[in-house]
Amino acid sequence: METCAVISERETSEQVIAACQRGDREAFRLLFESYKDRVYTVALYFFGGDAETAADLTQQVFLKLFSVIGQFKHDSEFTTWLYRLATNACLDEQRKRRRFVPFGDASEVARRPTAGTQEEALARDELAESVKEAVGSLRPKLRMAILLKYFEELSYEEIAAALGCSKGTVASRLNRGHKALAERLGHLRGTPSSRGIGFKR
Repeated sequence: METCAVISERETSEQVIAACQRGDREAFRLLFESYKDRVYTVALYFFGGDAETAADLTQQVFLKLFSVIGQFKHDSEFTTWLYRLATNACLDEQRKRRRFVPFGDASEVARRPTAGTQEEALARDELAESVKEAVGSLRPKLRMAILLKYFEELSYEEIAAALGCSKGTVASRLNRGHKALAERLGHLRGTPSSRGIGFKR
């Protein structure tokens, strides 16, 4: 099996997943390298930038995946199934905690490179931190819906499958998430660094 390059979502074939289901560790390594960043990003934002927790949860998700991948029946997209595992891991960890993780620890989050002055870059960084903190302060189920919609760009159908709920419930959670974020980020409205950033249905 060719494993010299990380596969893309479209290239994730039934053969690769079947190899994982047969216990092929090299095939599983390929899935891990291809999708670990997505799981890590969801966990990182879910826990307000806590890089250590995000890394631990990413490992947990893929250990779980390795043990249950035989249950994957190809009746949904592999990524949707993986997001379901990631969602459950995040929510389970959240339930174990009595309070939210503090957001003072500014962990580095991968961002797309952008041009501009140092002042603009600083403003963007500050805005990103404000958005991360605001998203992290949402109730867990609202937070996950926002993350899957706007950070992972999943459709309503995919979010519903990942969260195990109806599309109507997804719409309701997103609507409540929008309102909460609008309240938390209202002071940034109209600032130069906020242009192009928003949460729309």
